[in-house]
Amino acid sequence: MPGILSGKTLARVMTRAGLALSLLALATCGIFARAAYLQLFHKDFLQGQGDERFLRVVEAPAHRGMIVDRNSEPLAVSSPVDSIWAEPKDFLEQRARWPQLAAALGMTTGDLEKKLAPDIERQQTNEKPRQFVYLRRHLAPDEAQRILQLNIPGVYAQREYRRYYPDAEVTSHLLGFTDIDDVGQEGLEKAFDAQLRGIPGQKRVIKDRLGRVVEDVENIRSPQPGQKLTLSIDRRLQYQAYRALKETVVEHNASAGSAVIVDVKTGEILAMVDQPAGNPNNRADLKSDLLRNRAVTDAYEPGSTMKPFTIAMALESGKWTPTSLVDTRGPLRIGRFAVRDVHNYGTLDVTHVISKSSNIGTTKIALSLPAERLWKVFKDVGFGALTGLGLVGEQPGVLRHPSKWGGEIGHANHSFGYGLSVNMLQLAQAYTVLAADGVRRPLTILKREKPLDPADERRVLSAKATQQVRVMLEQAVTTHGTGAKADVPGYRVAGKTGTVHKIVNGRYAKHRYFSLFAGMVPASDPRLVMVIIVDEPKGGAYYGGAVAAPVFGRTMGGVLRILNITPDDMPTMKIAGTDQPVARTTP
Repeated sequence: MPGILSGKTLARVMTRAGLALSLLALATCGIFARAAYLQLFHKDFLQGQGDERFLRVVEAPAHRGMIVDRNSEPLAVSSPVDSIWAEPKDFLEQRARWPQLAAALGMTTGDLEKKLAPDIERQQTNEKPRQFVYLRRHLAPDEAQRILQLNIPGVYAQREYRRYYPDAEVTSHLLGFTDIDDVGQEGLEKAFDAQLRGIPGQKRVIKDRLGRVVEDVENIRSPQPGQKLTLSIDRRLQYQAYRALKETVVEHNASAGSAVIVDVKTGEILAMVDQPAGNPNNRADLKSDLLRNRAVTDAYEPGSTMKPFTIAMALESGKWTPTSLVDTRGPLRIGRFAVRDVHNYGTLDVTHVISKSSNIGTTKIALSLPAERLWKVFKDVGFGALTGLGLVGEQPGVLRHPSKWGGEIGHANHSFGYGLSVNMLQLAQAYTVLAADGVRRPLTILKREKPLDPADERRVLSAKATQQVRVMLEQAVTTHGTGAKADVPGYRVAGKTGTVHKIVNGRYAKHRYFSLFAGMVPASDPRLVMVIIVDEPKGGAYYGGAVAAPVFGRTMGGVLRILNITPDDMPTMKIAGTDQPVARTTP
């Protein structure tokens, strides 16, 4: 009957089915046996092969240490960014998607081709391409994520950190900057790079076929962030000094300028500013001239700002007193040279030699004593040597031994600030000696966390001589002195102006000058010293009293209020809106 298998046929079918099932069972057993064998005897080998394909050891970036001011306000911070990179071997096969990626990166296809030109050439010569090439550095994380979402094979992201400076140009000369790899290049970023730089960690991860991390497996070494650097700088004072200096440089169309403020009691540098300035957050426009810390890298002849040290030496000798008289009628002939004053002051006492800034008077006083004595005073207050702060590019200046001064004319020139050179930090250090009753304290750019060790202090001038000089310097900042524009209402100010011819091509330029002022406040018990230099002011005014002294007054007016320093000259303060002085109060 059709449709019904005969017994013989059915037996054959059953035999074949049994054979097929047996073979299938045997194959299944073989697979299980093989799997068991591989798991038991080749586990390590297979695990290694899998790891080679998907398990990777990657670097865990560590951010750079913060730089903060003395009040823990941030001056330099590191923010997370992502850099897009490619593995040329895979990326070269995706040329059809290059225009899409280039647009997302803000580039052109030609830009991508330039970056990958070596790998394209290697591919054409059957050489192995590179394993890594950056396409775009330091993108915002969300922007980098949008690029990764394009899912282009061979394109990856790497976490990095980018330095950011909240105060931009106000602190640029002091802090310097880092390069694209976050390594310090200038300023404090370079000087303290080893301390600030973080140590990257390592971790083991699983990546998918597109190179994306899908799982963190193991932390091999934790990243170590860089150490925080706490400066002695006060961000508020830095801004006050920067604003006043910039106003003056712009007002007088000057080439450059620098200013430094030092705490007399601790030797801490509270502000250090320069003009012109650049913004380190905009790397494309950075120029070396805009980032040079002129307060330490440039040395100048200090001019009349040196006269107080000459007078201090004379007072210490006992041969001169503040009331000793000097005939300043000139010119004063020294060999074939002549020393002159701006005006004929006649006979002056030593106090008015300072307040009138008489070159002739200073010269006669200096020549009455050995040159070695003047040289020793200059050397003891810090001229001719590095300050020891370790700032990048600091110049020690020039202070030759008297045997190389060239006789009396060299002796005379040194007495009123010619024939030697100093940087502004050295000048500030020297004036702190006058302000601290003759005691020299080491300067620091880092905040002092504990009181200064007395063993680090050194007396280099007598208290009596420096106190007498301070009284003279007060006279210089009056309507009868050269530094009247440094006046700060409510406070007694002591200071000295300086006006120096610039040296151009080895000769003194006739109409090009440096304008200087160095002062301290409050003069009754000095807390702060500030020095200022303005390079080549133009437009008529060039004397230190007209150009540099006002920077002191403008800056200190705000600084003294910020630091809440008690006024010591109440009669000079006026009631708002009137010319009536504030009544003096008796404690």
